[in-house]
Amino acid sequence: MIAEAGNLIDRYLAWLREKTILRTVHDDWVEITTPYLDRHNDYLQIYMREKEGKILLSDDGYTIDDLIQSGCNLDSPKRQQLLKQTLVGFGIQQRDNRLEAQATQHTFPMRKHDLLQAMLAVNDLFCLAVPMVTSLFFEDVVAWMESADIRYVSGAKFTGKSGFDHHFDFVIPKSRSRPERFLETVNAPSRSKAESLAFKWEDTKEARPSKSEVYAIINDQDTAVAEPVLEAMRRYEIIPVRWSLRAEAVKELAA
Repeated sequence: MIAEAGNLIDRYLAWLREKTILRTVHDDWVEITTPYLDRHNDYLQIYMREKEGKILLSDDGYTIDDLIQSGCNLDSPKRQQLLKQTLVGFGIQQRDNRLEAQATQHTFPMRKHDLLQAMLAVNDLFCLAVPMVTSLFFEDVVAWMESADIRYVSGAKFTGKSGFDHHFDFVIPKSRSRPERFLETVNAPSRSKAESLAFKWEDTKEARPSKSEVYAIINDQDTAVAEPVLEAMRRYEIIPVRWSLRAEAVKELAA
C-alpha cells in the first residue's frame, strides 16, 4: 500500500509539472497557469513577482471578483468570518479582493500550493447553486454535526509525506470504538475535486495513525453526484457521504 501511495504522489507531481505553463506579463509579473480547474472548468491562474529576494504570489482578485460577479454576496458578517477563517487556515492574506501570499526561494513551492488550495476552498465555500440560496453548505454541515452531537475540530492543517501542508475542514478525534476521522465538505463535486482530495489524503495519511479515515460530505441538494466521482473517491479509500443520506453516517461519525 505504501508503494502504491508513493507511485500516486510521483504521478501527481509529474502531472503538475507537465501541465503548468509560465508566461511573462507586464511589470515583471509571471503568469502561472495551473492544471487545477475552477467551477467554470477554467484553469486557475496565479501571478508571481520577485523583488529583493522576496516573492509575492497573487490571484489578482480573480477568486472573490468571480464570486461577486456570479451573484454571491460576501458582505454579511457570517460570510466574512468564514472567508477569514478559511484564509487564515492556509496562511493567505486578503488585500482588497486579492488573495496573496509571501514567499522566499525556499518556501515558494509550499506557498504556491497554499494559495491554490485557498482559491479552491474559497470558491467551494461560497459557490451557491442559485443566488437565492440563503445558507452556505459549510454552515449546513456545521449545524448538522452539532445537532447530531458529532464532536469536531475545524480548520486543521497537517503536513504530508511530500512536505506540503494540507487543510481539512474538520477532524473528529479518535474514540474508544472509532479511529481518527477527517471530514472534507465538497460543495461542487467533480472528478477534478475527487482527484485533488485523493492526493491530499494519500499524502497526509502516511503521517497519521494507520487506521485514520477520511469522509467527503457531498452536496447533492440541487445536482445528482455522478457515479465516477464517487468511484474515484472510493478507489483511494475516501468515504463519500451524500448530503441527502447523511443520517446514515451519524452513528459512525458520532462514535
